[in-house]
Amino acid sequence: MAKLCKAGVQLREQIDDAFPNRDRASDGWKASAGHKAHSPKSDHNPDVKGIVRAIDIDADLQSDKSAAFDLANQLRLLARTDRRISYIIFNGRIASWVGNYRFRKYRGLNPHKTHIHVSFTKLGDTDGSMFYLPILTGDEDGTTISDSRKLGKKLPSSRNSDLPSSGLGCKCDCQCRSGRESASYPSLS
Repeated sequence: MAKLCKAGVQLREQIDDAFPNRDRASDGWKASAGHKAHSPKSDHNPDVKGIVRAIDIDADLQSDKSAAFDLANQLRLLARTDRRISYIIFNGRIASWVGNYRFRKYRGLNPHKTHIHVSFTKLGDTDGSMFYLPILTGDEDGTTISDSRKLGKKLPSSRNSDLPSSGLGCKCDCQCRSGRESASYPSLS
C-alpha cells in the first residue's frame, strides 16, 4: 500500500492550515494508472517500499493570485538549505539543485500551471519536521500571528522571485509579465 513521505504530509498540512479555504481540485500525491504509464520515473509513483515522494498543491490558494508564486518561490529558496526538498515545478519553470535552485524553463509535457509540484528526497521519508516558510494568510499588514498553525510573514508578491507570474494573470506593471528577470531580484549565486 502506498503512503506519502512524512515531509509531504507535513508540508501539505502546513499549507492547508495557512490556506484553509484554498481550492484542492489540482491537489494530489499518488500517481494514477495513466500517469504511471506516461511517467514511470515520476516521484508520484510509489518506490519499492511503497513511499511516494511528491505532492501537487492547487495554485488557487483563495487569496491574491500571487500567493502561489510566493509559495513556489519560498519553497525554492528553502530547498537550498532543507535537503528534504528535491525540486519544485510551477508555471512552466523548475528549480532544482541544477542551477542552485534558480527557476529555469521546464521542458516536461505538463507545464504545471494549475498546481505547484514539490518532490522530496529520501530524507523526507522519515523527517516530518516543520517547514519554515515566511508566507502567511489572513494578516494584511504582514505581521506574524501567534497561531502555531501559521507559517510566518507574507512576502509582497513579485518581490525577490525569479518566477514570472504571468501564468495566473499578473496585473502589475513589472518585469514578471514579460517573463524577464528584473534587475531588482537578488543575486542567487
